[in-house]
Amino acid sequence: MTTIDRPVEQRGTDLSVPGPQGQLLLAAQEETESSARTYPRRLPIAIAHARGPHVVDVDGRRYLDFLTGAGVLALGHNPPELVAAVRAQLDVLTHGLDLPTPVRAEFARRQLDMLPAPMRGNRKIHFCGPTGADGVEAAIKLCKKATGRGGVITFQGSYHGSTHATMSFTSEAAPKEGLANLLPGVHFSPFGYCHRCPLSLTPDQCGTRCAALLENTLRDTHGGVPKPAAILLELVQGEGGVVPAPVEFVQRVAALAAELDIPLVVDEVQTGCGRTGTWFAFERYGIEPDVVVASKGLSGMGLPVSIILYHRRLDGWAPGSHIGTFRGNNLAFASALAFLDVVARDDVLGNARRVGDHLLDGLRALAVDSPLIADVRGVGMMLGLEMRGLPAAGASATEVAARVQRAALRAGLIVEIGGREDCVVRMLPPLDLSPELADQALAALASAVHAVAAELAEEAGR
Repeated sequence: MTTIDRPVEQRGTDLSVPGPQGQLLLAAQEETESSARTYPRRLPIAIAHARGPHVVDVDGRRYLDFLTGAGVLALGHNPPELVAAVRAQLDVLTHGLDLPTPVRAEFARRQLDMLPAPMRGNRKIHFCGPTGADGVEAAIKLCKKATGRGGVITFQGSYHGSTHATMSFTSEAAPKEGLANLLPGVHFSPFGYCHRCPLSLTPDQCGTRCAALLENTLRDTHGGVPKPAAILLELVQGEGGVVPAPVEFVQRVAALAAELDIPLVVDEVQTGCGRTGTWFAFERYGIEPDVVVASKGLSGMGLPVSIILYHRRLDGWAPGSHIGTFRGNNLAFASALAFLDVVARDDVLGNARRVGDHLLDGLRALAVDSPLIADVRGVGMMLGLEMRGLPAAGASATEVAARVQRAALRAGLIVEIGGREDCVVRMLPPLDLSPELADQALAALASAVHAVAAELAEEAGR
């Protein structure tokens, strides 16, 4: 039995407060690292080692990880078969630029084979720099070159990265403050976020009016938006608060893009590679996008790799049009192949759907019992609780979500928060999570929500 398998004595321990060794490492990080770091501010954990769905901090305390490296750890930490594939590749080749290698060729073949059958024969693959943001930039450059147009339609609530270009496509205002001269020609259209309808309609009034608004804007000779080079769309807005797009909304946007000959780019950086229970989220919507961006979960264990899969008709690039030194990560390719083997053998996608549905049912049951939960959303292993404030206690929805995150951490469960006002408690569990651990997480989260409700009730009564 390894250390990570052994139970850690942590009864009565506040796991949201770092132990002495953790305090030292967090203090050193504060002294030496950039102020741009984010996760340790809300999750003050210094990790010693990890395996599967668990991490152990430097003081020996164990946590159930429902953040999984922001979704890159598709099978949790250090899955043995993927680690073995990487070790074997280490003795062969680690980095090869864009020169062909056997493992690279097999990676390309199998990634194209993961597309729905009607798309496989007319798609090509491009290897990007190691981040999803670079994949988004590549996709937009490809579409601009192919169409000769310059504008981009993206959506309110979107997140596509934090580089200079991708921040231009990201809707959140705060990260852009103080940054002048972002990319011009970017237009934000309302997204189908029914809980917070951008048009202030009730669900029975809607009929995806947000899609109709985009249709009218692009068809109207006085709509004010020239025909763009691309429409850039997330099927589930992750950083935007776990907001699955309504099916009719997506299908109308896709039909509009096809009718007007506008390439449709789907950003599957977070939703791809099985996160929603299908290999790509767009499969759930019955559409065929022109460009698919994939990154986070591709290697299965967090080794960086990013690609776009695009229709051959768009391939008007000259050599060197989009390059990057680290687009030949043969270790990530080897890990990705092992990941695909596990996905096929162990029905990982089916597990993501089944256990994801189980988690969603549990969260909905929790919402019935708690006035602090305004909405429950999710697809597969991508789940969110939108919290509401308690004015009587002077607590905003932002504060409620932060308190729930901290209370969950006290109980040994790592979750993230995001969305508008940072009021959504977000969960990205491993795709192979067991039902037993799902129940453990639900119990910890229920305990956290009820504890926060009790605290706020006491504060309201003062």
